[in-house]
Amino acid sequence: MCEKNKKVSKWLSTVFGDQTIPEYEVNTRTLDILYQFAEASEVRCNETSLLIEDQKQKTSEYQADGVHLQDVVLQGVGLSSGSLSKPASDYLSALMANAKVLGVRDTSLSSFVPAVNNLTNELLESEKTDRRLDRELNALRNKLGAVLVLRKTLQEDIKKTMKAQEVESAKAEERLLNMDFVKAKSKDLSYRNKKAEDQLASRHMENRISHQALLELCEAAVDAQLEMKVDFMNSSMPKGRPLK
Repeated sequence: MCEKNKKVSKWLSTVFGDQTIPEYEVNTRTLDILYQFAEASEVRCNETSLLIEDQKQKTSEYQADGVHLQDVVLQGVGLSSGSLSKPASDYLSALMANAKVLGVRDTSLSSFVPAVNNLTNELLESEKTDRRLDRELNALRNKLGAVLVLRKTLQEDIKKTMKAQEVESAKAEERLLNMDFVKAKSKDLSYRNKKAEDQLASRHMENRISHQALLELCEAAVDAQLEMKVDFMNSSMPKGRPLK
């Protein structure tokens, strides 16, 4: 896991260069996908390196063939490299260099023309391949960027959902606490009511005596007391001046 992560990070740094690498979630699936891309890219780079080394080797071989060809040409006309003037030597060197690049064994026009045509075709094919590889690389970058953006969006949605669930859970817990309080209060009131009923029963009082009946009894008692006080005061005062 750690080795894959290091290799993926190194590959992403190479691919994006100076650009900022998009954020991505480090998990097994993401690393496996990016690791496959990195492996494929490494294989292609290795093939390119081998091709470059092969071209260098061929260049060395062509240089050796060019020197030999130059000696053969000079010997054919009875000359040596030391007997040529500076411009003639430069022209001959340029001719030999072209012969080496084109891979011809002589400097005749019939050899140069087909070689130039073949080289032109190879150049066109190489440019075509480069354009195709660039398109594939750009498409890969776009897909990778889109995947990383989508993953980031999903992570944000998950965080919002989890936060909303936490809020709903807190509300549900609060409602449960309120329900527990109401149940406890109802139970307490029922207990008090039962206790009051038991007390009434122990005192041989009827259950039908309600709070309103008690109030009426209290009012009647108060009226009776007032009437008794009035009668007492009337009886104690001189006659002819009753208290009203």
